[in-house]
Amino acid sequence: MKIKFMVAATLMAALVTITSCGNSNNKQSQSEKTEQAAPEVLSVDNLLAHADSLVNREVTIEGICTHTCKHGATKIFLMGSDDTKTIRVEAGPLGSFDTKCINAIVIVTGTLKEQRVDEAYLQNWEAKLKAQTEKSHGETAAGCDSEKKARGETANTPEARIADFRAKIAERKTAAGKDYLSFYYMEASSYEIAE
Repeated sequence: MKIKFMVAATLMAALVTITSCGNSNNKQSQSEKTEQAAPEVLSVDNLLAHADSLVNREVTIEGICTHTCKHGATKIFLMGSDDTKTIRVEAGPLGSFDTKCINAIVIVTGTLKEQRVDEAYLQNWEAKLKAQTEKSHGETAAGCDSEKKARGETANTPEARIADFRAKIAERKTAAGKDYLSFYYMEASSYEIAE
């Protein structure tokens, strides 16, 4: 009887060990899947290079914050390898960004959005200028320098900016058959300042 009990106890212990090892492997497998599902952090350069295929998708990017909007830090601008590779990030539901972001590496997760500038957009802008209802962004009528840099703009007046956009739209229509310009920005859902 004692031997049967010892055999049964040994079998039970072996079964518990096998089951727990199986669960351990299962937990490890689930952990590996979770790590693999973690979002890839894109550089600003990489994001901008593939932006047309990432529109309306959640992405995580990393860049150097060069500027926060002076109107409550509701926008930041992240720079990639140089100042020609910059993207605007809007705080959206976060409300605002910490001003400690400036000159720091910031990692942002959010949805990539596309703003299209076409003839209708430009005509609406001209009508607002004429009616003097255009909101001023930045310290001059020419607009926010960081926003202009993110769009590759060089003109210094609203009228010159509109004329420049029209010329660029005409070039793009000839080259790619598209009668609009695409500007990309992100709506943040979370962010962190890298240590």
